[in-house]
Formats: sequence, C-alpha cells, structure tokens
Amino acid sequence: MPSSTKTLQGTHTDISIQHYADSVLVIVTQMGKVGNLVQVSLPATVPVTPSAPDPLQPNLPKLPSPPIAIQLVPLLGAASSDHVQTLHNLYASQIATIVWLADSESPLQVSRKKVIVGIALRKSGENGESELSEAERVTFYGVMSALQELLHQD
Repeated sequence: MPSSTKTLQGTHTDISIQHYADSVLVIVTQMGKVGNLVQVSLPATVPVTPSAPDPLQPNLPKLPSPPIAIQLVPLLGAASSDHVQTLHNLYASQIATIVWLADSESPLQVSRKKVIVGIALRKSGENGESELSEAERVTFYGVMSALQELLHQD
C-alpha cells in the first residue's frame, strides 16, 4: 500500500492508497483515523482530462478539473458544519479525479473504478465563511501534490 507522510501547515498528514479489484481506497488523515468516508463514482462514458497549468499561479500543482457528472455518496460519518462538508466534497472529488486520470494512463486498466475517500482533517480555525482559508488552501494543494507523487510511484 503506497503511503506518504507530509507536514502541512505544521500538522502531520498521512496519505495512503489501496487498490482493490473494484475500487480504490484513499485515506487522508491528520488525526490517525479514517474519518468520514465518501464514495466517488463517474459514468464510464464521461471523460477525465488533464488540466493545463494556471499561468496566474505557476507555483501550484497542476490539478485536473473534476467532471461535472461526478457522484458523491457519503458512506460513514458526518461533517461538523456545511463548510467542512463542502471541504470534504472538494477533497473527495479532486482525489477521485486524480486517481482516475492516473489509472487511465495504465494499459491494464479496463474500466473506471469507484474511489472511496477517507478524510480526517484537523479543524482549521474556520470562521464560518464559505471560502477556503489560506491554511486550508495550502493543505489542500499539499495533499493533492503528495497524492500525485504517490500515484506516479506505482
């Protein structure tokens, strides 16, 4: 099981990936537990395409845009607020898109697998606003960058 440990915004963050015959499990935790589980799926007919780098933000990792037809199903746990729910959905959608894009590069991959995402993040000191704080943004890009590195090691 490929895994990575990063320190993001001063917080120990573990990322692990486990491939199964019908799905991929990705755990992102800062708390040493699975946290909320979200299943992400996408119809096989919907393409997943890589994104071009953002010329306005060249230092950020290149992230593919999640397809509009993506389906999120909460499996376990509940977010503590609407803001945290939105953040978890953002993580799950982006993680699944990165996994699908990496799997599409493999000649052995014949069908698109469901992606199960476990998310347990420390509270960021959110102030109830709907926008991401700078700390949340830095953590998000750090997690996605580490995930991309892990998937390219496989």
